[in-house]
Amino acid sequence: MVTSTSVIPRLRTVTRPLTGAPDLVSLADPEDPLVWVRGDRGCVGIGIAARITCSGPDRFREAAARWREIAEAAEIDDPVRLPGSGLVALGAFAFASDSAAESTLIVPKLLIARHRDRWWITEVTEATEASGVAAGGSAAGGIAASAPDPDPELPFDLAAASPVGEWPGVDFAPVSADAVEAYLAGVREAGRRIDAGGVEKIVLARQIAGEVPSGADLRVPLGRLAERYLDCWTFAVDGLIGASPETLVRSTGGAVSARVLAGTRARHADRPQRDAQARDELLTSSKEQHEHAFAVQSVVTALSPYVSGLRTSEEPFPLRLPNVWHLATDLGATLDDGSSALELVGALHPTAAVAGTPTADAVAAIGELEPFDRGRYSGAVGWIDAAGDGEWVIALRCGQLAAGASRSGAGFRRMVASAGGGIVAGSDPEHELGETVSKLRPITEAFAR
Repeated sequence: MVTSTSVIPRLRTVTRPLTGAPDLVSLADPEDPLVWVRGDRGCVGIGIAARITCSGPDRFREAAARWREIAEAAEIDDPVRLPGSGLVALGAFAFASDSAAESTLIVPKLLIARHRDRWWITEVTEATEASGVAAGGSAAGGIAASAPDPDPELPFDLAAASPVGEWPGVDFAPVSADAVEAYLAGVREAGRRIDAGGVEKIVLARQIAGEVPSGADLRVPLGRLAERYLDCWTFAVDGLIGASPETLVRSTGGAVSARVLAGTRARHADRPQRDAQARDELLTSSKEQHEHAFAVQSVVTALSPYVSGLRTSEEPFPLRLPNVWHLATDLGATLDDGSSALELVGALHPTAAVAGTPTADAVAAIGELEPFDRGRYSGAVGWIDAAGDGEWVIALRCGQLAAGASRSGAGFRRMVASAGGGIVAGSDPEHELGETVSKLRPITEAFAR
């Protein structure tokens, strides 16, 4: 594996069409999955060919610049030529500039991908001066072409891959005895600051934690997320596992799109009349509409310098998920300046949906009122290819699995899940707490027995 700091690795990438495979999640590493799936689209990575790590306020810019250099130096043989084929990295980025959590891009050694009825496999190795590309591919960095590359091969029989594995379940609880009261106190203080003026919205989160036994098959909760949250991207990148409904940005072939979510009501799926009432309350709530307008405007303002023809849904629409209703607005535009998807992510993050308004003041308040480092929660998770195309979502409905043993001993790893909501004038602390319970449900249910 190459870990990129200042050295730019020269990678050799071979992509070939693949006949149909089983469910993508079933192909993932049971203990360290690398997954990006939604319905009949997505990919699974196996092994690590290269890793880029960044931190600090320039993490997005540095990662985008380093990725561009890696892509330009790479030797790519890709007859599939679709967004997400060829050289691809999956990534997860921290929310805060001062976070202790690393932001990372991971290039898998082997990538199995699907776009509707088309499948392909990509193998990545380190390039050498003697390496080459097959006819119809492309070479970069002045590496001389030689014999065609052998086709990539799966390290296992596709028919034998199975999602079945040991899953004892995880019991989640607040991270400390006073965590719930601390959250309620934070909401009350945020309300006081908003009433005093200077800030209009502050997004506050809280955390719960559980212990995942070593050897437990993480494909089980991932499969549950992918099967139930069909309108979300289910992901697993460097221990960050979840299913996010909010597309931060998608950029493919010059077309840019995003989905903004702000404003929430809990679902009542077993009581249709009450469920419809919750949806209607969301659509008619001036508080929720106001909060949603903040979030949409922050995305419009951030994207405008990079795109033309920016358009949005005429009115926010209700997005139905298994656990909640969201107010949603879709945006579309045309890329103007050739920025990569990751550079657009850097311009957009953090949106009002996960920080507040004005952004700088809200982020400062979060640092004062949240008694923890968010890590990658409410950061960005997604993928980018050699052309700069990619899709990134806000890291929501997720948990971070620690790399080492937990305090319970070497047989466990700690999983911390986070959820929050936008505090505006008139927010009720108990209602906001209930909203976090609904937002944590995807993780608590997926990781249950």
